[in-house]
Amino acid sequence: MASPSSLCLLAALLALVSWQTIASDPSPLQDFCVADEHSPVLVNGFACLDPKHVNADHFFKAAMLDTPRKTNKVGSNVTLINVMQIPGLNTLGISIARIDYAPLGQNPPHTHPRATEILTVLEGTLYVGFVTSNPNNTLFSKVLKKGDVFVFPVGLIHFQFNPNPHQPAVAIAALSSQNPGAITIANAVFGSKPPISDEVLAKAFQVEKGTIDWLQAQFWENNHY
Repeated sequence: MASPSSLCLLAALLALVSWQTIASDPSPLQDFCVADEHSPVLVNGFACLDPKHVNADHFFKAAMLDTPRKTNKVGSNVTLINVMQIPGLNTLGISIARIDYAPLGQNPPHTHPRATEILTVLEGTLYVGFVTSNPNNTLFSKVLKKGDVFVFPVGLIHFQFNPNPHQPAVAIAALSSQNPGAITIANAVFGSKPPISDEVLAKAFQVEKGTIDWLQAQFWENNHY
């Protein structure tokens, strides 16, 4: 007969395995579950629209992803197509984005809490990378040319930068969630509402409070549209 400590260890292992199986978007249990954005039912994601009311337009968007976008002051524009734009993506665990980069523009350090990202360069050159979690904080980086592909693991801080001072760049990214989310590090830390205490941030970054106050006074613009 197994000892109590062995049973506790087995239960802990089973809990970990069970958590891993539900750590990403849930798998569909039918052909599709088009999001019913007007349903009063609160679920993780969206309730399903009655299949009798589903048509091809629920799986379509004239997104014009072949059209260049205007970039913001950090020099990028992320055009995300997720379940909010295509309700047919509900429960399918995928979304797509076009990313435009101005010369010397960047998609600044950020994370996707619910998705792994795979990116390919359509035009130009990009310097990209991600940083592993504590305690190592190892940087994995690469210079990508047209046609190259790079993967950013789920939840890790990553970035893209166009090193060309004369030419823009364009990339397409696929993400493993119908709603991957994005947390831009600078925006979250220095642009939160209400602001994080400058004493907390000054201690964390080992700088004077005046430096934190200046950073918090900046306009932290979103580059996701």
